[in-house]
Amino acid sequence: MQPPLSRNRNYQLLWGSSMLSAFGFNGVMIAFPLLMLATTGSAATSGIVLGTIAATQLAAGLPAGALADRWNRKYIMLACEATQTVAAASLVVAFMRHTVTIPHVIVVAGVMGACTALFGPSEDALLPNLVQKRQVPTAVAMNSARTSLGHLSGTAAGGFLFAFGRAVPFVADMVSHAIACVALAFLRIPATSARPTRAGSLHREIFDGLRWVWQHRLIRVTTLCAAVLNLFFSASYLVIIVLAQRRGIPSGEIGVMAAMLGAGGVTGSLLASYLHSRISPFLSIVSVFWVLAALIPTAIFIHSGYLMGALFFGIALLPPTANTTIQARQLLITPDHLRGRLSGVLGLILGVAAAVGPVLGGILMQLLPSTEAVLVCAAGIIAITVVVTASPTLRRFPRLENAEAPVAM
Repeated sequence: MQPPLSRNRNYQLLWGSSMLSAFGFNGVMIAFPLLMLATTGSAATSGIVLGTIAATQLAAGLPAGALADRWNRKYIMLACEATQTVAAASLVVAFMRHTVTIPHVIVVAGVMGACTALFGPSEDALLPNLVQKRQVPTAVAMNSARTSLGHLSGTAAGGFLFAFGRAVPFVADMVSHAIACVALAFLRIPATSARPTRAGSLHREIFDGLRWVWQHRLIRVTTLCAAVLNLFFSASYLVIIVLAQRRGIPSGEIGVMAAMLGAGGVTGSLLASYLHSRISPFLSIVSVFWVLAALIPTAIFIHSGYLMGALFFGIALLPPTANTTIQARQLLITPDHLRGRLSGVLGLILGVAAAVGPVLGGILMQLLPSTEAVLVCAAGIIAITVVVTASPTLRRFPRLENAEAPVAM
């Protein structure tokens, strides 16, 4: 029998190593554009570097899921951490030799994006094998908290470290991935998941994953609803930021707004396991949509960055609970040999929605007055909220019985 999460050695190793990895990755996500601006003065070059990371993550998403079901998942994670260590080290050496070039930076950015995409499905697929069934919701919630903490701490540290020296964030990234790699080497996984089933051709396996997601009604409905919400929320985020800037809100307060969104995500992740065990699955899902539908339009009446920050904090509180409910159920109803592909497909769909959202937001701000752009985004969220509320599939969303009570890490 598996021990509680607080004493589960394997889960603690996975959680801690992934936290370090997220810290380093988010640090360089800030350092890359700062480096390009400092060396070339070109915002376009900064965009190319960040775009490379996003593009490689999306391109590698489906193959990553299939490979996680084909190869040893622990070895995939080790290879990803080792590769990112070497990639960051190559930049550190280039800094020492004063030979950093734009192509070198772009290649490193692409490697990091691809490794991040490869790592995710393997970790997600392993999770149900490392914890008991009743612990899965708590583990999912704690992983969500880890992601939010890694984003907040890494983003803050990346800018701070860059001020000390251009190479410093990349040294920190190199060290964090190296330590994560060593920690993962001590991870012990069950024999059943140590050697995932090898099937036919890779493209056939990818198709099987897509077919599984589409044919399973619960997974299909929750994924499509989440994708639409991601699309309009990411559009709303950009629209509200631009609205704040146009209203003369100081950049410092806009920074507070972004930080409060992250703080809300961390707080919501820490509450997710408790709320998941106390409210029905349908309520945990539908409440996110209704809260967003109610709060997004209020942005047109707010003229303070701090109040906008409070709005963002409230918006970010409940999504982790819904994510815990949905992801735990999706993992548990999916056979082990398909879990990697499930993660890859979901990551691609939600990633595309999140990437297209800011483009939609930018177009709306170009075509419409700021307040009308906010209302258009709100209308999209309200429309999907009505669909979610009326969905018989979501109304009958099954509760995970005997879920473990929240535990301290």
